[in-house]
Amino acid sequence: MVKKKRLVTLMLLMLVSALVFAGCGGSSGSSGDKELTFMFRGGTDEQKAYQAVVKKFEEEHPGVKVKIIVTAADQYATKLRAAITGNSLPDVFYFNPGDIKAYVNSNVLMNLTPYIENNADVDLDNIWKYGVDLYRYDGKMAGQGDLYGMPKDLGPFALGYNKTLFEKEGIPFPDKDKPYTWDEFIKVNQQATKDTNGDGKPDVFGTGFNVQWALQSFVWSNGADWLDDSKTKVTIDDPKFAEALQFFADMQNKYKITPSIEEAQTLDTYQRWMKGEMAFFPVGPWDMSTFEKLPFEYDLLPFPAGSTGKSATWIGSLGIGVSAKTKHPEEAAALVNYLTASKEGMQQLVDAKVQIPNLLDMADEWAKDTSTKPANKQEFIDIVEDYGRALPGNYTYNAEWYDMFFTDIQPVLDGKITAAEYVKQQQPKMQKLLDKAVEQEKKSQK
Repeated sequence: MVKKKRLVTLMLLMLVSALVFAGCGGSSGSSGDKELTFMFRGGTDEQKAYQAVVKKFEEEHPGVKVKIIVTAADQYATKLRAAITGNSLPDVFYFNPGDIKAYVNSNVLMNLTPYIENNADVDLDNIWKYGVDLYRYDGKMAGQGDLYGMPKDLGPFALGYNKTLFEKEGIPFPDKDKPYTWDEFIKVNQQATKDTNGDGKPDVFGTGFNVQWALQSFVWSNGADWLDDSKTKVTIDDPKFAEALQFFADMQNKYKITPSIEEAQTLDTYQRWMKGEMAFFPVGPWDMSTFEKLPFEYDLLPFPAGSTGKSATWIGSLGIGVSAKTKHPEEAAALVNYLTASKEGMQQLVDAKVQIPNLLDMADEWAKDTSTKPANKQEFIDIVEDYGRALPGNYTYNAEWYDMFFTDIQPVLDGKITAAEYVKQQQPKMQKLLDKAVEQEKKSQK
């Protein structure tokens, strides 16, 4: 009888202990929660938007807490590399699609296919195929095979124009369906470039492009490219490439429609656009929240077209992936899916005006709403569906060869050497780096 009482007492003590521990595990922020780390980058508005979406994710996934690590855009790549090297990679993080081969081959990224393709909450048919395929890799070719990430977004790089300035100068609005020729583009820019205070120097300019992000449009629309079809030969020594680069430089040196280096130092082209002192300027979806407050009306149009007669531009993207060493693969994959493929998460991000919708049905409805800025949001969609391309560095094992192109380009922009001279001297240097990248890829596959 005594033994039986002792047994009952022991069982009661064990039950009480279990209840106490259960109570601790269920409390918010307790040791019972599964904590994920999420590392990302973005401007102020984008940071706020993603923090709000993560908070909503936590509400819908009790027992999961997400620690957010935000870095400045220009520091992100360095900090991510340091985390990989130091074996301290966050559970969930942004990564560049051009890095997918290296990251998969070195076991940085977890294979997300089992958590996406058989997931009733993810409809891959309702997400941009171009975006999804950026994060596929079969061990040899990027763009096919298993999924090692999902597109945070697609960033079609469009061209904007200052409607208020056009009206003031009596310049007809551009055709939203037909690009300017290069000659037409120059003439409109010359009409817009003005000396408004009588000091003999322009105060309002036609445009001001950053060569690293806008040259692609002129090169591609002129029928040239950085790489051949095999993605193993650098083709910048093509005369059509040199012609496009020379035209780009001539906008400043010959046609005087863009600020000189000295003028840009006084007030850079982005600041001039923001003040309404520029007719044309590139616009990405990430700009929409900031450009909502512009002191003038703006809209989108196609980039001017070179000898092909067709507009061209690039589509940026960042992927969201999961560390191959995460302790919480299911929860980490759930966070990726919530940020990239859920209607609830995507609606919050779109309402914050920091990206176009990933979901096709949502994107169609969004583009048709001309009451929100810019009115011609369809241009973003047209770039994704029709004439946008990936940046050249995304096709290769690394982008060192491509970055080399822009390293020494300033003398061309200043008119000190011709574009033809530059591409001739730069092609062998770039080819050497590309050959090295091809060898690195072969070694990583063994």
